[in-house]
Amino acid sequence: MPVVQAPMAGGAARPELAAAVCEAGALGFLAAGYKSAAAMREEIDRLRAATSRPFGVNVFMPSRDTVDPAALAAYAERLAPEAERLGVTPGEPGDRTDDWDAKIDDLLADPPPIVSFTFGCPDEELIRAFQRRGAVVIVTVTSVAEARAAAAADALCVQGVEAGGHQGSWTNADGGTPLRELLPAVREATAQPLIAAGGLGTAADVADVLALGADAAQLGTAFLRCPESGASAVHKAALADPRFTETALTRAFSGRPARGLVNRFLTEYSPHAPAAYPEVHFMTAPLRKAAAARGDADALHLWAGTSYRLASAAPAAEIVASLTKG
Repeated sequence: MPVVQAPMAGGAARPELAAAVCEAGALGFLAAGYKSAAAMREEIDRLRAATSRPFGVNVFMPSRDTVDPAALAAYAERLAPEAERLGVTPGEPGDRTDDWDAKIDDLLADPPPIVSFTFGCPDEELIRAFQRRGAVVIVTVTSVAEARAAAAADALCVQGVEAGGHQGSWTNADGGTPLRELLPAVREATAQPLIAAGGLGTAADVADVLALGADAAQLGTAFLRCPESGASAVHKAALADPRFTETALTRAFSGRPARGLVNRFLTEYSPHAPAAYPEVHFMTAPLRKAAAARGDADALHLWAGTSYRLASAAPAAEIVASLTKG
């Protein structure tokens, strides 16, 4: 089926979700982001035990942000009262590479069927290394220029600005382009297979992007509320909560543009968050963890694409079937 479950980092795209999607005839993905190489491998092993079907693993490219220490310190000071309210202190900087070297070594030693990359494009040598090992390589792009730079990849994930969570760009500093504008432009620029992503939620949306030149449609928010999803209970509930009426891009939680439900934290801190990923991610991590434990949806990152109201609590297999009916 021409449906791909998005590799949502942070816990939602756990092996149970990817396995259910794969068994339903679509393509499931694991997210290696925010995990050690060992934790990534443990999830791969669990997924392989649950399905014999092809699946993918998504890896974050290391950040290339140039951090302004003064801006970062000012943001930490601004967050201090929020952290105190939640009973924590802002987090300290961690590994900027997201355990990149160890993950690449591990994946090359025993590759999954598909490896995808977000926040940039690996050099051609690394892409060829994965291809020689039999892995299909996919790169997330948000512009025609990025698509051309990823010419060595086997396929491209074309992400529109409507997508929930982080924008996968490495050249569009403040966001991206609407999917239905971007997709035909990328299709004209390359013959590579294309996976369309961003704000998709129905079978009609899937049919629409296929007609515009995509070979498959990728959806993430559509699967967040299903029982196999590892999203937190407060996140699942917020997607159906009528008091959350819109989404917006923000750097407030991670230092990188990401789309989420507009809540108090997003509204108050977006104007002040510096472009500093993953430093801001590390800084806000204790606050976000405490907010989730309290069920405080107004202090949590509630990643969601623009079609979030269509997200169903049905099992993943039913969601896949609904996206391909007709």
